[in-house]
Amino acid sequence: MQNNNPTRLILTLYFPILIAYLLINSPIISYFVAWFGSLFIFYTTILSPAAIIKTDLPIHKQIMRPIFLTQLIFAGFMCTTSIFYFMDHLGYRYLTEVNYGAQFKESEQTALIASCQRMSLLAHTALVTGILLVQKNNISIKSEKTFDNDDFLIWLSIIVFGIGSLAQKVSGLSQISLPLTLIGISCAAVLFVKGFNTKNIKYLGIGATIFMLNFLHASLSGYKEPIIINIIVIACVFFPYYKKLILYLAIPVTYILLYFLPTYNNTVRQSWSGQISAEEAQSQAFENLNSNNEEQIEETNWGFLTRRLSEIEMFTQFVDYVPSHHPFYEWEIIGNSLEGLIPRVFWPSKPNMETLSMERVYDAGVANKMSAVSAKTRPIVDAYLSFGIPGVFFFMLLYGMLVQHLSDKSEEIFGGYELGCVIMFNSIFQGLWRGNNFEFMFNNIFWGYVIMWILFALLRTIKVLKPTFD
Repeated sequence: MQNNNPTRLILTLYFPILIAYLLINSPIISYFVAWFGSLFIFYTTILSPAAIIKTDLPIHKQIMRPIFLTQLIFAGFMCTTSIFYFMDHLGYRYLTEVNYGAQFKESEQTALIASCQRMSLLAHTALVTGILLVQKNNISIKSEKTFDNDDFLIWLSIIVFGIGSLAQKVSGLSQISLPLTLIGISCAAVLFVKGFNTKNIKYLGIGATIFMLNFLHASLSGYKEPIIINIIVIACVFFPYYKKLILYLAIPVTYILLYFLPTYNNTVRQSWSGQISAEEAQSQAFENLNSNNEEQIEETNWGFLTRRLSEIEMFTQFVDYVPSHHPFYEWEIIGNSLEGLIPRVFWPSKPNMETLSMERVYDAGVANKMSAVSAKTRPIVDAYLSFGIPGVFFFMLLYGMLVQHLSDKSEEIFGGYELGCVIMFNSIFQGLWRGNNFEFMFNNIFWGYVIMWILFALLRTIKVLKPTFD
């Protein structure tokens, strides 16, 4: 970690927030200051000479640590994607087509959007503050691999992926199945890269097979997130070895995903009705992605960019609802989340957390009870609904401290960055990349922590890991 002053760095991060709030009476300017504020934080904490980054590994070999990956995904999703919705609000489409009637006219909605963007920037700053406050440069490694090679990753991948896949078929075990399946996929990705680099056919074959099977399954799901997550994981594990290639591919791949994926998935979702199979829907989706459907693709994608990629419209609806029409929830959401930790086997009449969390969505008019949409809130929204702007700062500060602690602890007990951070932390706690509503997030963190220690005990028991002796 560089000998930079963390206090000075942290205080510097709050300048954009201060300026954005000073310009509160000019909502358009205030919005753009807050939006660019997140870009300023990205630069200051990752690329600038003032950045405080661990020195045990070169920067390009530690990009899956929270200061890089979690920050970029969380703040990228919550803070920077709002630009599409805001430009649409100002009368622009794809930054070129202009509705002159709406161009740069301020309204009550403009002020709401700017308010939400300022809170998003505050959340981003608090997240990074929490990470920097608890980040350790030197982690005391408690374990090391028993074997000199990476054959154990093959068995770990097969075992956890198999258990996770079986658990998916058992009602009530989804909390266990998802992190285990993700560990298997991460192991496969690491094996894939190692096999590719060393020309080890065994690693390459097993890793590529598991990873590609999962990617195929994701492409048939009708959801965008599994596809995007698979691409992020494989890009991150390849990055230390092919950083220039990954950087060159980043923009065109992102463009392809944002341009084609919404239309592709909308077509695949036809299989949900059961009238056609997922494979047939996939074939039809590829047929739709041609130049003849350019207008339809652009229409679908602009709707995705403005109202689904970014959730700021939903955020504005909650801010308009609370506290004007409903008092702050205070400890109600947190209390429900803590109750959700109790296994249903011990409390058969436990409320359904999905139903409970959707009640505030329906009450605020964000979604209709008759629709099939699941518009669950995100951590920033639940923090605001609970205690307003102070709640956003406090909970996101804790969020940053928590993700960094979990990452450091994973590296400590699993013997370093690759197994601890890349495979365990970013699989078990992958939900923290973007966050979820409090009810689901509390549950994921608690049971993820339990799974982490169980896996540690298992690997010690079967002699994959052994204690280090200082």
